[in-house]
Amino acid sequence: MTAQYLIQRLVPNGDGVTEGRLYAKGVLPGEIVSGEVAAPTLTDVRIIEPSEHRVKPPCRHARSCGGCQLQHASDVFVAEWKVSGVRRALSARGIEAEMRPIVTSPPRTRRRATLAAKRTKKGVTAGFHRAASFEVVPISDCHVMHPDLLDALPVIERLAGMGASRKGKLAVTVTVSEGGLDVSVRHGKPLDGPLRADLAQATEQLRLARLAWESEVVAMRAPPVQCFGAAQVVPPPGAFLQATKHGEQALLEAVSEATANAKHIADLFAGCGTFTLPLAEGAEVHAVEGEAEMIAALDQGWRKAKGLKRVTGEARDLFRRPLLPDELARFDALVIDPPRAGAEAQVAEIAKSQIPRIAYVSCDPLTFARDAQTLISAGYRLNWVQVVDQFRWSSHIELAASFTLAHMAAGD
Repeated sequence: MTAQYLIQRLVPNGDGVTEGRLYAKGVLPGEIVSGEVAAPTLTDVRIIEPSEHRVKPPCRHARSCGGCQLQHASDVFVAEWKVSGVRRALSARGIEAEMRPIVTSPPRTRRRATLAAKRTKKGVTAGFHRAASFEVVPISDCHVMHPDLLDALPVIERLAGMGASRKGKLAVTVTVSEGGLDVSVRHGKPLDGPLRADLAQATEQLRLARLAWESEVVAMRAPPVQCFGAAQVVPPPGAFLQATKHGEQALLEAVSEATANAKHIADLFAGCGTFTLPLAEGAEVHAVEGEAEMIAALDQGWRKAKGLKRVTGEARDLFRRPLLPDELARFDALVIDPPRAGAEAQVAEIAKSQIPRIAYVSCDPLTFARDAQTLISAGYRLNWVQVVDQFRWSSHIELAASFTLAHMAAGD
């Protein structure tokens, strides 16, 4: 008789784990499964007794594409699992907080995606990587991407036919912008005169807003504008952007609430101005970002917008040179949106500064919990946490949180 296993829980990447610490993909807590043991994993998994939360994946590519890990789970389960993941990360450090209801972006709203493309003997294959594999899985439909991104597949195939080597794969980042598709290609052939001319011609024929090759802009038909509040910004190729407009708005609303009534705000890891520029409708904002090109794009957006208060910018590596307490003293609120590693060095300086209000945006519950513990130990109160799910059906979790000094009321 084939051995059977009880799935106890899901780990942060969405895999299930059994009592004997075997890991299985595509399962849910409480399910009885069988499979072949290739420690520490179970392969060829079969569901013997399904969970009440198991559903039919909406996408035909769910089994092969590595983009979504949780399409077999109900929306109710995914929402609670993501909120619980944040709650567990905080609880592990002895922190309790009000968890607001999760905000989940609708299907087909992802405005940016990086796809792989490779040349083969039969032509070109473009799509996503198979889970835990370098194999490229061609896709004909996607329930996550904005329809304009799905329509870009022929564009990607054409670019791969022109500029991919037979030994490598292109990484093609496609972003929906106000001017059309903004395309940035990496790992292609070196640019030379003929390739440059071919790519410029393709940009025109395919009606792309902009095409960049290894960060160099080859051609631009129309500025690939992103709107941040009243400002229009043209980000540098491949610059960070929130995954969906819906999710961006949810995070902005949380950040605005956490910094309400502030007159002077510092925005750390500001990117191209996702929060800086909308906040400038009511406060002066100083934006700090490691990439000088992003600060330049933010500044241009501010200068061309109307009705915004003063915005200043600074290109600075906040991991090596965090803002110090005397530099933070002139602000009455702070926004911080670090990458997945969090901002340990910067948060240590913030803790010394006693800045009254902090809006913390995070894409990793574990590093957020670490930084939250530092702030709480320095006298801050964690008022609430808002989980935002921009990466529907994935294991990815984002959140925004409000901190105030413990002697302040949350709305002061």
